[in-house]
Amino acid sequence: MNDESENYSGSSRREFLSGAAARKQIEQAGERLADELVEQNIAPESGDTVRLATRAMACEFSVILNPSENRRQVIAASDALDIVHKIETDLTVYRETSKLLELNRQARIAETEIPKELFAVLNESLEIAKQTNGAFTPTALVLNQLWRRCKAAGVPPEVNAVDDAIAKSDYRAVQFDVENKRLRFTQPEIGFDLSGIGKGYALDRAAAHLEAEGVEDYLFHGGHSSILVRGNNGTCEGWPVGIRHPLFPHKRLATLLLNDCGFSSSGSGVQFFRHQGKKYGHLFDPRTGWPVEHLLSVAVIAPTAAIADALSTAFYVMTIEETQSYCEQHPEIKALLIPQPKHGAKLETIRIGIDETEIFREEESGR
Repeated sequence: MNDESENYSGSSRREFLSGAAARKQIEQAGERLADELVEQNIAPESGDTVRLATRAMACEFSVILNPSENRRQVIAASDALDIVHKIETDLTVYRETSKLLELNRQARIAETEIPKELFAVLNESLEIAKQTNGAFTPTALVLNQLWRRCKAAGVPPEVNAVDDAIAKSDYRAVQFDVENKRLRFTQPEIGFDLSGIGKGYALDRAAAHLEAEGVEDYLFHGGHSSILVRGNNGTCEGWPVGIRHPLFPHKRLATLLLNDCGFSSSGSGVQFFRHQGKKYGHLFDPRTGWPVEHLLSVAVIAPTAAIADALSTAFYVMTIEETQSYCEQHPEIKALLIPQPKHGAKLETIRIGIDETEIFREEESGR
């Protein structure tokens, strides 16, 4: 027996035999990456990972790779980031030349052909809108514009302005011909705004290029809240991702170990404004037009980043019971919900479909 074995303490040996050491190894391996994602400043030590980044969709997109002598994976990652820019050009509602805004203009006039670049994301968006009864609404362009103006002015909208915007945001006013790939609006002022799914969709599309180039292990994120992972991070069986504490944004509540999936989180702990002592978060129920307050944050694990992106928005709006029912009907979807604590109560976490092998270092008691 060598010296290292002789110095192996009884406490450490018990941890190893009980499986606790394996959990600690995952926690330690993921600590830097998890903290960096929580703090929105990814800067892993040299040799641990390779990171390529760009700025698109008003946030940072990064591809994080394991170190490799294969330079081809770095070139593939660079090309994938270029794809994100192309998708932003197609989907943005801030540039008059975007394909999405042109489709909005044409569909208000007559039935129009859907550009091939937009068909998949529009079709999936409307399907999720139906499944969530409008909790996720990809046609809330007018309502989103209203709240963006109000946030910039620091003043909430008038009730009649919200009611008018809701009438111009109903996804059911879209006649979508799947077979012929055509659509038209029955409400003349409605329009698509894909900000609730766009980052996830961009990750899926760009990651398809990585996979076509043979890149098997990576974490690809957009704005830190939308993530797609494939393969493993070093010796970890998956990629560890930090969950931000909703009340203390610079602290980590937990670490999720993600395996070949999309991930998205939503919350209003950072983006909000106050008016006359009242807080107005940036996430609102598109069916009522007003911000929701019953949850602090939501995290969703799904087969794709686009689905996770859309559902994290929907679950933030839906009741806890509605989310639980949705996940029961769609077992491929998992969620972590953090309700607004009652006065004096501890922070509660509600895990739906996430087992103990996937979540680590929860600071608060949960169920």
